[in-house]
Amino acid sequence: MYNEIDLDKIDIVTEPPTEEPARQYYFMAKCREWVRNFQKQKGCPPKACVVNFGCQMNAKDSEKLTGILKEAGYQWGEEQEADFVIYNTCTVRDNVNQRIYGRLGVLHGCKRRNPRLKIALCGCMMQENAVIEKIKKSYGFVDLIFGTHNIFKFSELLYTCLISDRMIIDIWKDTDKIVEDLPVERKYPFKSGINIMFGCNNFCSYCIVPYVRGRERSRESEDILREAKRLAAEGVKEIMLLGQNVNSYGKNLEHPISFAQLLQEVEKIEGIERIRFMTSHPKDLSDELIQVMKQSKKICRHLHLPLQSGSTKILKAMNRRYTKEQYLALADKIRSEIPDIAITTDIIVGFPGETSEDLEETIDVVKKVQFDNAFTFLYSKRTGTPAASMENQVPEEVVKPGFDRLLHVVQETAKHRAGLLAGQYARVLVEEVNEHDSHLMTGRMSNNMLVHFPGGEELLGQFVTVYLKECRGFYYIGERMA
Repeated sequence: MYNEIDLDKIDIVTEPPTEEPARQYYFMAKCREWVRNFQKQKGCPPKACVVNFGCQMNAKDSEKLTGILKEAGYQWGEEQEADFVIYNTCTVRDNVNQRIYGRLGVLHGCKRRNPRLKIALCGCMMQENAVIEKIKKSYGFVDLIFGTHNIFKFSELLYTCLISDRMIIDIWKDTDKIVEDLPVERKYPFKSGINIMFGCNNFCSYCIVPYVRGRERSRESEDILREAKRLAAEGVKEIMLLGQNVNSYGKNLEHPISFAQLLQEVEKIEGIERIRFMTSHPKDLSDELIQVMKQSKKICRHLHLPLQSGSTKILKAMNRRYTKEQYLALADKIRSEIPDIAITTDIIVGFPGETSEDLEETIDVVKKVQFDNAFTFLYSKRTGTPAASMENQVPEEVVKPGFDRLLHVVQETAKHRAGLLAGQYARVLVEEVNEHDSHLMTGRMSNNMLVHFPGGEELLGQFVTVYLKECRGFYYIGERMA
C-alpha cells in the first residue's frame, strides 16, 4: 500500500485523519514540507541517522524508522554530521544501557556544534521508568522519547519534535494495536524480516522483554502473507519470520492458526526460496512444526532453540517451564527427524543460586546435544525482573572461570559440527562483499553458517553452489562451482 501513496497529494491544511495508517501518512507529508523548507533555508536537505541496538525485532523496527525518514525527504549521514539522530535501544543487558548513555554524551557535543540537531530515543530501554527519569535529569538535551508500543506513530512524533523546542515523551504502558502498511527501508534488497507477532507472555524470571514489549499479539495471517507476497514481487528471496516466541503464534487471533500452518502457507509463495524464523521456546515447539520443517523444501535447516541452563533446578528458578530431560528429549527428536539440521542456542551463566554442579549440568547438555553454535552470556541483573531480587546473586569473579570453561566446550563442539561439512557442496545465498578481503564474497548456507569464496559484486543476492574446501572453525573458505 505505502508505495502507492503520493505524499505530495495529501491535503496537509485540513485536520489530520483519525484512522491509521492514513493519520501517519498525513504527518509524513507534513514532515516532507518541513524538510523542503529546511532545504530552501540551508541549501541542502537535512541528514538523518538511525542507530540500532539489539535483536532482529529491533532491526526490523529500525527499517520502519528509516523508511519513514526517507519518505519525509531526509538524506543519510553519520551520527556526527546528522541533523536527526535516533537510537533504537535495547535493554536486555545493562552494558547496552551504559553504551547508550555514553553515546548520548558524544551527541551532546555534536548538538553544541549544531544546535539544530534533533536527538530521539526509542525501543525497549525507553519502556523503563527509571531510564526516563534519568534522561530527564541528566540528558535534558534529548528531544524525543517513545517506546515499543507506539513505534507506528513515528511520523506524528517526528513532526511534533521538528516544530517543538521541548522534550517530547510519548510512552505507552501496553497496547493491542497493530498498524499495517507503513514504509520500510530494507537493508538488503534480497532478504527481509517479517514481524509475525509482538510481545511475550513467558515471563522468564531474568528477562525484561515482557515488561517492555508487552503481551503477545499476533498479526493476522492474511497481513503476513500479503507482506511476504509483496516482498517476493520486489525480488526478496529469503525471509525471516520474527517473534519473541514464534511457536505461540496465532493463539490470540479470532481465528487461531498454528505457526506450523503459517509456515506452510508462506512456503506456497512463488519467489520466496528460503524461510527462516526465530525465536523458538522449547516448551511450545510442536511435533507438527518438526514435521513441517522435515518435509519443507524452503525452510532452512537451522533451529535456534534457547537452552539458558542445563540444570533443572535453575530452569525452574528461571521459569522456563521445561526440565533438562525434556530439552534433551526434544533435541534428540529434532535431530532424529531432521538429521542435517543445525541447532543453535542461548546459555546464561551465573544465574542467582547457580553452583558448579549446575554448570556441569549445562556442560553435559552441550556435549549431548552437540550444538552447532551457542551464544553464551554472563547473567545480567535487570531491575524490575524477579531474578534481580533473588537471594544468592553470584559475583562475576566467581562465575567467570566456569563461563570460560563452558565457552571452551561450546567452541570445540561447534568446530566439530562445522568440520563435518568439509568436502561437500552447499547452496549459498550471496549476501555481501567480504569485509576483510574485497576479492571474496560472503554467503550464508541453509544451516546459517557463513562461507567466503572468490567472486564479484554481480553475485550479490544470487544463489550459488560452493565447494566447502576448508573449515575455519565457525566459517568456511570455499570455491564457487560453475
